[in-house]
Amino acid sequence: MGPAPAGGQDRGAAGEPEEMEPAPESTGKEGKKESKKRTLAEPPVEGLLQPVKLSRAELYKEPTNEELNRLRETESLFHSSLLRLQVEELLKEVRLPEKKKERIDTFLREVNQRVLKVPSTPKTKLTDQTWLPAGVRVPLHQVPYTVKGCFRFLPPAQVTVVGSYLLGTCIRPDINVDMAVTMPREILQDKDGLNQRYFRKRALYLAHLAHHLGQDPLFGSVRFSYTNGCHLKPSLLLRPPGKDERLVTVRLHPCPPPDFFRACRLLPSKNNVRSAWYRGQSPPGDGSPEPPTPHYNTWVLQDMTLESHMQLLSTVLGSAFGLKDGVALLKVWLRQRELDKGLGGFSGFLVSMLVAFLVSTRKIHSTMSGYQVLRSVLQFLATTDLTVNGISLCLSSDPSLPALADFHQAFPVVFLDSSGFLNLCADVTASTYHQVQHEARLSMALLDSRADDGFQLLLMTPKPMIRAFDHVLHIHPLSRLQAACHRLKLWPELQDLGGDYVSAALGSLTTLLEQGLGSRLHLLAHSRPPVSEWDLSQDPPKHRDSGTLTLGLLLRPEGLTSVLELGPEANQPEASDFRQFWGSRSELRRFQDGTIREAVVWEAGSMAQKRLIPHQVVTHLLALHANIPDTCVHYVGGLLDALIQSPKETSSTGEEALAVAVRCYDDLSRLLWGLEDLPLTVSAVQGAHPVLRYTEVFPPTPVRPAYSFYEQLRERASLLPRPDKPCPAYVEPMTVVCHLEGSGQWPQDAEAIRRVRAAFQLRLAELLTQQHGLQCHATATHTDVLKDGFVFRVRVAYQREPQILREMRSPEGMISLRDTPASLRLEREMRHLPLLTSALHGLQQQHPAFSGVARLAKRWVRAQLLGAGFTDESLDLVVAALFLHPEPFTPPSSPQVGFLRFLFLVSTFDWKNNPLIVNLNNELTVEEQGEIRSGFLAARTQLPVMVIITPQDRKNSVWTQDGPTPQILQQLVVLAAEALPVLEKQLMDPQGPGDIRTVFRPPLDLYDVLIRLSPRHIPRHRQAVDSPAASFCRGLLSEPGPTSLMPVLGYDPPQLYLAQLREAFGDLALFFYDQHGGEVIGVLWKPSSFQPQPFKASNVKGRMVTSQGGELVMVPNVEAILEDWAILGEGLVQAVEARSERWTV
Repeated sequence: MGPAPAGGQDRGAAGEPEEMEPAPESTGKEGKKESKKRTLAEPPVEGLLQPVKLSRAELYKEPTNEELNRLRETESLFHSSLLRLQVEELLKEVRLPEKKKERIDTFLREVNQRVLKVPSTPKTKLTDQTWLPAGVRVPLHQVPYTVKGCFRFLPPAQVTVVGSYLLGTCIRPDINVDMAVTMPREILQDKDGLNQRYFRKRALYLAHLAHHLGQDPLFGSVRFSYTNGCHLKPSLLLRPPGKDERLVTVRLHPCPPPDFFRACRLLPSKNNVRSAWYRGQSPPGDGSPEPPTPHYNTWVLQDMTLESHMQLLSTVLGSAFGLKDGVALLKVWLRQRELDKGLGGFSGFLVSMLVAFLVSTRKIHSTMSGYQVLRSVLQFLATTDLTVNGISLCLSSDPSLPALADFHQAFPVVFLDSSGFLNLCADVTASTYHQVQHEARLSMALLDSRADDGFQLLLMTPKPMIRAFDHVLHIHPLSRLQAACHRLKLWPELQDLGGDYVSAALGSLTTLLEQGLGSRLHLLAHSRPPVSEWDLSQDPPKHRDSGTLTLGLLLRPEGLTSVLELGPEANQPEASDFRQFWGSRSELRRFQDGTIREAVVWEAGSMAQKRLIPHQVVTHLLALHANIPDTCVHYVGGLLDALIQSPKETSSTGEEALAVAVRCYDDLSRLLWGLEDLPLTVSAVQGAHPVLRYTEVFPPTPVRPAYSFYEQLRERASLLPRPDKPCPAYVEPMTVVCHLEGSGQWPQDAEAIRRVRAAFQLRLAELLTQQHGLQCHATATHTDVLKDGFVFRVRVAYQREPQILREMRSPEGMISLRDTPASLRLEREMRHLPLLTSALHGLQQQHPAFSGVARLAKRWVRAQLLGAGFTDESLDLVVAALFLHPEPFTPPSSPQVGFLRFLFLVSTFDWKNNPLIVNLNNELTVEEQGEIRSGFLAARTQLPVMVIITPQDRKNSVWTQDGPTPQILQQLVVLAAEALPVLEKQLMDPQGPGDIRTVFRPPLDLYDVLIRLSPRHIPRHRQAVDSPAASFCRGLLSEPGPTSLMPVLGYDPPQLYLAQLREAFGDLALFFYDQHGGEVIGVLWKPSSFQPQPFKASNVKGRMVTSQGGELVMVPNVEAILEDWAILGEGLVQAVEARSERWTV
C-alpha cells in the first residue's frame, strides 16, 4: 500500500492542527480535573518551538552579577540577545576544538623535524635538472626554459608556522596551516630577482622537498598546488595518513631570508623580466624603456614579508578575542559569497590586515565584540573605494618610499602593508573589489534593518554566482583568451604575469564589457579559477586547464529593455571613438529633434528578447575586440523562457499578450464606469484574476471559434462542443469585481441580497449589449462579457453582504457575529482577492521580472502534479516575497535567477516555525512584524501548515486555509531541494545545459496508480512540459475577427474528470495532475483506507466484504475501483496502470 510522498507523514505530524479530545460529559469537578490533566499531558507537536515554562520562583528570581554584566554587554555590543546567541553558536561551530589542536600541533612538530632533515644536493646549473628523481616533476612552467644561474639544495635555515592557525582565526571545515620554509642565503644570488630565477629555484627547492617527504610514512598524501592560484608560486600540501587525512592540510611555502632582495628594486614601476629574455627578441634600439612588472615584483615581496606580517597580526590581534571573532565572522561572510578563493580573491589574510589597519586608525577598538568588528569592517568596505583612494599600513614619512599614486598606476586596488612597498591587494581585480563593496552595502542595509532573520541571511545563506547574478556567461575553452591577448596587445601584461593569459586578459575584458553594457549593468563579476592540486609525478596544470571563465551580470531593470545605444553627434570628435568601439553596428541616424547622431540599434521585438540584449552586446564586443567568436561564449540568461512560451509564439514569453488582455480589461472597466440607467452607479471595478496581475502561466489570446467544432444554441447565443470533434480550445473567463455605490434600499436578508444581485447581473448584461454592442451572458451570480475576443466574468458585489452572512440569530432574538464558510469565501473573493491583484499588479510595474518568475514557479509546481494543493495566490505571494524581501540578494531582474531563488526559498524556509511575511506596499512596520511572529507562535496549532501573512491578512493566512496539506508541502520542499542543485549545475555547465526541462518532469515512480489520458480530449495539450510534435486542431480560427457567439467557457475534460474522482473516491485516494497538458493522473492510496473496517451496510462504496479472524470486515475492492475509474472516464481514459507492488490489501 503506497504511503504519501516521501517524508510526508513525518511532516504531517508537525503541521496538522492539534486536536483536543473532548472531555467526558460530567458536571462534577473530577471531570474538569481529568480533562485539564489530559490537555496538559498532550505531547507537543514534533519540531514545533515551544515556550520554556518556568516556576514562579524561577521567573522572579533576582539576576546574578554575571547575568547583569552579560545583559549590559549585549545591550552595548549587540543589538539583540538573539543575535548574540546566534553569533556565539556560529563561532563555536567554526572554531577549531582544543583536542584537534593538540593533534595538529603534534603533526606540525613532526613536519618541522622532517623538513630540516632533508639531505642536500650538489651544485648544478638551473637548466640542468637531471639530478631530479624520475617520479618528481618541477611544479612550474619553465617558459622560456633557458635561464642563468646555479642551484643546489641545502636544508632550510628555519621553518616557521605563519598565517591564521597561530593567530587562532582559522575556521572549519578546511583547516590549512601555512609554514614558511626559509631557504638558506647560500643558494640564492643577488640577481635572482631577474627573469624568474628566484621562482625557478623556489620550484626546484620544493620538488626536492616533495621527493623526500613523499617517501615518508608520516604523510598520507603529498601533492603540489599553487599559492592562492599564482602559477609562478607552487606550494607543497602535506596531509596526515588514514582517518586523519581531513584533519589538516599543511602548506609549505619556500621563501628567501627577510630583506634578501632590495625592496627598491621591486617597486611597481621597475622591470625585472627582460623583454629580450621573455620574448626571445633583441631589445629595440630606440631606447624605449622596459615595461614595468608590478605583479612579478609583488610576488617576490610577498615571500619576503610572510614573517613580518605574522608578527604584525599577532601584535594587533594578540589576546583581543573580539577581534579574532570578528575576523572569523568575516571569513564566513566571504566564504558564503565565494569571494575568498583563487587568484585575486579577497582572502581571509586580506581581511585580517584590514582589521589591523582599522585598529591602527582607531576605527576599531580591541575591546569590541566580534559582531561590532564585522559591522565596522563592512561599513568601511561599503563606503571606501580602494580603486580610487588606496590605504596604507605604513606610518613612516620617509620621502624615499613610493607614493600611493605610483601603486594606483600599476594596480586597480591599492592597500599597502607596513613596509610601504608591498600592495596586499595586487592580485585583486577592480571587478572583485566592486563585488566586495556591493556585498558590504547589501549586508549593512540588512544589519541596519534589524530583521529577525538578519543573522541567517548574512552569514548562513550561500550566494553562488548563478543565484546571485541575473545573467551568467561562460567563456570556453580558455585557450581562446591567448588570441584575445594578442588582439588586445597585452604583451607587457603577459610578461609581468609569467604567461598567464587568463589573468592578463581579464581586466581588459571586464572593462570592455562594462563600457559596452553601460546603463544596463549594475555590477559585473568574474569567477576566479579554482586552485588546483596535482601529484608529484604530473606536470603542473596549464592555464587553459583551469576550466572556464564565468562572468556574472547584475542588471538594472530600468535600462535593460532599451534597444538604442545613443552616441555623440556626427560632427563631435567623440564620434570616431564611438564608431571604433561599436564597429559595424554603429550607424548615423536622424532623430526627431533634428540631430544626427551615431547610434547602435539592437534587434529585439518582445520583452524576452529585450532582456537578452546584453547577450548581443557581449558577443559582438568579444568578437570585435578580443577575437573570441560567439561559439566560445555560452550565455545563460533565457534558457528557462521556453517553459512559459506559448506553443505558437517562440520569440515571446507572454508579457505582450498579458498586456493586451490588461488593456482590454481597462477598456471594459471604463465602459462599466460610464454605464447609464443602472439603478446604482458603479463605485469601483477591480480585477481578480491572475491575468490581471500578470501571473497567468499561459496568457489568454483573443478567441475566434471555428463553428464547425460546435453545435450552436441559437436561443442562448452560445456554443456546445461536438462529441465527434477533438476537445475545443480552453477558454477561461477573467473575473472582474464590480462594486456598486452604497444605498439604504439594499435588503438586510442574505437570500434577498442574492436575488437583488441577480437582478443587477441581468441589468448589467442588458445595458452592455444595448449601449456598447457587447455579447453578454448573465446568470444569478455573474455576467460573462465577450470583448475583443476575451471573456470577462463580471461579478456584482455588495460591501455589507459578508457582514450579513456572519449574523447568527439566537432563539431569543439576539444577533451575534460568527464567521461562516460562506462569509469567509465571499470576503476572500470580493475583498481580499481584488486587493491582492491590485498590489501584485503594482509590483509588476516596479519589477518587470515578477511576471516571468511567478509564471515559471507555477509552471514548475503544476508540472510536479502538485498544482491542486496550492492556490494561485499563495504561489504568487511566495514569489512576491523574493522581490519585496530579496535579502541577502537584490531583487531579480530575470526570470531565470528568480526561479532559482524560488526553489531555494521553498526548500529552506522553516514553514513549521515561521510565517512568510509578504510586506506588500511596505505597510507593516518592524514592530508590527514582531507582533505577527509572536501571535503566530501562540496560535500555531490552529493555523494552516503553510502560513503567508500580508498587510490585509495579518492572522488567518486566507490563501493557504484550504491547502496544502502537510504531506503535499513536504513533497514540494523535497522536490525543490532536489531540483535546485540539478538546475544550477546544468546552468553552470560551459558545454551547455543539456535538457533544461529535466527538473520540470514529474517523478511518476512514487504513484500507486497511473491513469493515462487521451490527448484528443486534453484542450491544453500543447502546453505540456515536453510539447508534442503534433496535436489536434482545437477549433480556433487563426485570424482574429468579430464573433457574435459566446465561446464554451472553462471546458477542460481532465479537470471535470478529476473533480468526479475526488468527489467519489476522495476518501480512498489522492489524485495528482498537471493542468497544463498533462497526459497522466497520478494516484496515491491513502494508508488509512486499507485498514479493515467493521461491516456496515452504509459503508460499502468501493469496498468488499471479507472474513478476518472469524469477523466480517470491509476492505477496498481495488480491481472494481480501477474498473470504475476507466468507466467514469470512458473516451478520455486510455489506460489505468496499477502498480501492484506498491500496495497490498
